[in-house]
Amino acid sequence: MFALPFVLSFLFLYFLIKYAPKIGLLDIPNNRSIHTTPIPRSGGIGFMSAFLLSFALLETTLFLQNIFLFAAITLIFLTGIYDDYKGLSPKVKFLAIGVATLFLYLEGISIDSLGSYFGFDITLSLLAIPFTLFVVSGFTNALNLIDGLDALAGGISVVILVTFAYIGFVFNDALIMMLSLFGISVVMAFLLFNAPPAKIFMGDSGSLSLGFLISTIAILSIKYIHPVTILYLAAIPIIDTIVVMLRRINMNRSPFLADKTHMHHILSSFFGSTKQSVLFLILAQLLFCFLGYVVARHIEHYPQGLFPLAMIVAFFIFIAMAYMVFTAVLKKG
Repeated sequence: MFALPFVLSFLFLYFLIKYAPKIGLLDIPNNRSIHTTPIPRSGGIGFMSAFLLSFALLETTLFLQNIFLFAAITLIFLTGIYDDYKGLSPKVKFLAIGVATLFLYLEGISIDSLGSYFGFDITLSLLAIPFTLFVVSGFTNALNLIDGLDALAGGISVVILVTFAYIGFVFNDALIMMLSLFGISVVMAFLLFNAPPAKIFMGDSGSLSLGFLISTIAILSIKYIHPVTILYLAAIPIIDTIVVMLRRINMNRSPFLADKTHMHHILSSFFGSTKQSVLFLILAQLLFCFLGYVVARHIEHYPQGLFPLAMIVAFFIFIAMAYMVFTAVLKKG
């Protein structure tokens, strides 16, 4: 079953690379680029087309039962394609994510509770939609921001999706499991072309779509695991985004201004190797996913709320440590 999405993704990407110069899909190096020659971009067109087409063909019932979900993914995918071709302002992309989040709500996919603490369930009620939008837009952009080194965003996405596939398997949730496994299949084909030195980049058509897909699967998983677990299952993109924004604010700069101070940029300078930096961050995400798995398994044994609260505190300690370490490295550099 999972051979089809892999093969389609491989073929679509192969032809994208071949015809990219003719259709205007080349990434021209600039002052923030690590490559020195034009590279085909918008690999997301290849692997997300394969994802949607193969899912519709092989899992037709699930596809039709969750049509608003796939409409939302398609909307973000098309937004990413247009952004790769013409460029879109952050406001327009946020609006697209907002509309897609409403599609998710129509499908019954939203964050209605932050979990139970000390016997009290923190329900969001009327805040469910805005909070869901905050989470979805936050992680969608976080994965987009971490897409700065060859195979980094794709490799981290595979680690996260494998964890969610396992959750779907354990709790016998076909939608979570199939979304994750189809995602893994198409991204693995992409990584064959994106591994250093990359032959194609995923572009916003890929990073926005993957970020939205993963955040959607995360919300679906909340019915089985405590919401705090998601912080660990998607840790590296979240930590990187928060650390970078805090650093920019501390330097009296716009938190949304692009620069080369992401964790992957700093690690690349520290290691002197793209491959080592990517491997380090993928292994770090693997470690966080393992911690998340431990949380998911044991959190129900602590109904008084101490364990989830401790995990939230621990997560923000990770953020503080990352901020101090990478700020020190930047100053030293």
